[in-house]
Amino acid sequence: MKNIWKPLLLSVLLAGSACTANYLEFNSNPFQPNKDQMQADGYMLGATLTGMMSAVISTDVNTAQFTDCLLGGTQGGYFADSNPELRNTISNYNATDDWTRVFMASDRVIPTLYSNLRELKLQTDDPVVLAIADVIKVTAMHRVTDTYGPIPYSQIGVDGQVQVPYDSQEAVYDKFFEELDAAIAVLTAHRTSMIAASADNIYGGSVEKWCRFANSLKLRLAMHIVYANPTKAREMAESAVAHEVGVMSSNDDNACMTVFGADGNPLFVAVNYNKPTHVDHTACQTGGDSHAAADIICYMNAYNDPRRAAYFVESEWPGQTYVGMRRGIEIPDLTSIGHKYSGVKLTSSSPLCWMNAAEVAFLKAEAAGVFGFNMGPGSAESFYKEGIRLSFEQWGVSGYEEYVAQGSVSQILYVDPNSGKDTYSTTLSTMPVAWQGGSAAQMQEQIIIQKWIANWLLGNESWVDYRRTGYPHLIPATEAGNKSNGIVDSKLGARRMPYPADERTANADNYQQAINELLKGADNMATRMWWDCNPAIN
Repeated sequence: MKNIWKPLLLSVLLAGSACTANYLEFNSNPFQPNKDQMQADGYMLGATLTGMMSAVISTDVNTAQFTDCLLGGTQGGYFADSNPELRNTISNYNATDDWTRVFMASDRVIPTLYSNLRELKLQTDDPVVLAIADVIKVTAMHRVTDTYGPIPYSQIGVDGQVQVPYDSQEAVYDKFFEELDAAIAVLTAHRTSMIAASADNIYGGSVEKWCRFANSLKLRLAMHIVYANPTKAREMAESAVAHEVGVMSSNDDNACMTVFGADGNPLFVAVNYNKPTHVDHTACQTGGDSHAAADIICYMNAYNDPRRAAYFVESEWPGQTYVGMRRGIEIPDLTSIGHKYSGVKLTSSSPLCWMNAAEVAFLKAEAAGVFGFNMGPGSAESFYKEGIRLSFEQWGVSGYEEYVAQGSVSQILYVDPNSGKDTYSTTLSTMPVAWQGGSAAQMQEQIIIQKWIANWLLGNESWVDYRRTGYPHLIPATEAGNKSNGIVDSKLGARRMPYPADERTANADNYQQAINELLKGADNMATRMWWDCNPAIN
C-alpha cells in the first residue's frame, strides 16, 4: 500500500496551485493512510516541506521563469530578455498582468506555500518541524513583499482564507522578525536534533543548519530596512550575528536545493525556452528566452573575473569571449542576432540556491563599514575579502589572491557588437576590487558590486540591493526600449511590480485600502517601497 499512496499524496500536496483563489481546500481521500502511517518514514514531512520549499524559488518551470528569469533576473542585472516575441516585458516597463502577477497569483506561490503549511499543521505538532516551516515561509514571502510592497500577510491562511486585508510593508517586516525570532528560539533549543533526512531537501535534516540559515535570513532582512528603520535594523542584525549558533560562515551552510523533478533545475529549463538553431541547423549553445545581461558581464570583464567561465556560456561574436545583451531594448531577432550573446551556464543538476555564505560575509561588511553595526570579530575589509573568497570557493574557481589584489580597473562600459546599436558609452564605475575604504558611499559601492557578482542567479535579492543602495550602477533602458509612457525613469528602473488584476476584483475592498492607505503611491512600477528611502537615490 505504501508504494500506491505515496505518489498520490505527493501529487495532492504539491498541487497547492490547484486551490481556489480565496480558500485553501483539500479533497479527502478514503484510501489515504492515517497520520501514524504517513509519519512513519518521514514521507509526510517530506511531501509538505518540499511543497513549501517549491514556493521559494519555484520548482515549476513556468513560475520560476517569470519570478527569477524575467523579473528578478532582469531587474537584478543578470539576465536580458532575448526572444523578440516577449514584447511586453518588465525590462521595457510595460509588462502585462501575466508577467507581473506571478508572486501573488491565485494559482502560484502563495496558495502553494500556504496549502502545504496548512496540511503540515494538520499532520504534526512537532515544534522543530513547524519552526523550520516558518523559516521557509518567511524566505518565500519576503520575495513577495519585496516585489509589491504592502501584501496580505498576517491574516492569510486564517480559516483557509487567502484574499484578506493587506499589511503595510513595515508591519510585514515586523512580523517576519517576530516569526524568525520564535523559530530561532525553538531551533536553538533543539540544535543537536535531526528531522528525517528524507524530509529535508536543503539541509538533510540538520536543525543546527536551519537555525544558522534563519539567523542569516534575519541579517539579510535587517539590511533591507536599514534606511527605513535604522534602529530596528541594528537590533536585528547585531542579534543575528551574536546568536550562539550564529550565521553562515562556510559554504557547507549554503541553503541550496539539489533535488528536482524530471526536468531538473527549473532555471536551466527556463533560460533555454525557445532555443533557436543556427541557419546551418547546428544547435544553438547560448540560450533562448534569456541570455546573460550586459551589466554583469561588463563588470566581470573589467575585473578579468575567473568566475565568468562558471557563470556564462561563451558568446558567438568573433573575438569576444563573453558579451552580454543590454536589457530594456527593442529585442533583436533571436535566430540571426540574439543567439550570439553569452548564455547562462546551467545544467539540469545545478543547485538552486536561496542564500550563500558569501552573501552573509558581504552583509556583515556593509553593516560594519557603512553603518557601524557590531558584527563581531573582524572588520569591513576582512568581511569583504571573506565574501570574495567564499564565492570563489563556492564556484570552484582559483585565483582569489590575484583577484582581490587588483588595485585598478579599466573603464566599465558597454559596446554592443551588433553594429553598436545598443552601446552605452557612459562609464558605469571605476571601483577596483582591492579594498579602498574611504567614505561610507565608497565602501557601500565596493561591497555591493562584489556581493552582486557573488549572488549570481539571486536576481530578486540583487534587485533589492539596487533599489535600496543604488549599486551597482546598471545600464538603463534605451529611449526606444522604455515603453512606460514616462512613468518609469530609465535611470532608476522599476521600483516594484503592480498588483495582479485579479486583486482589483476578487479582493477589491482590501486592494483599494492598500492603495489608499498603505502603498503611498500609484499602483505602478515607479512607486517606491517602504524600505526604498535612501536619500542619495533620486
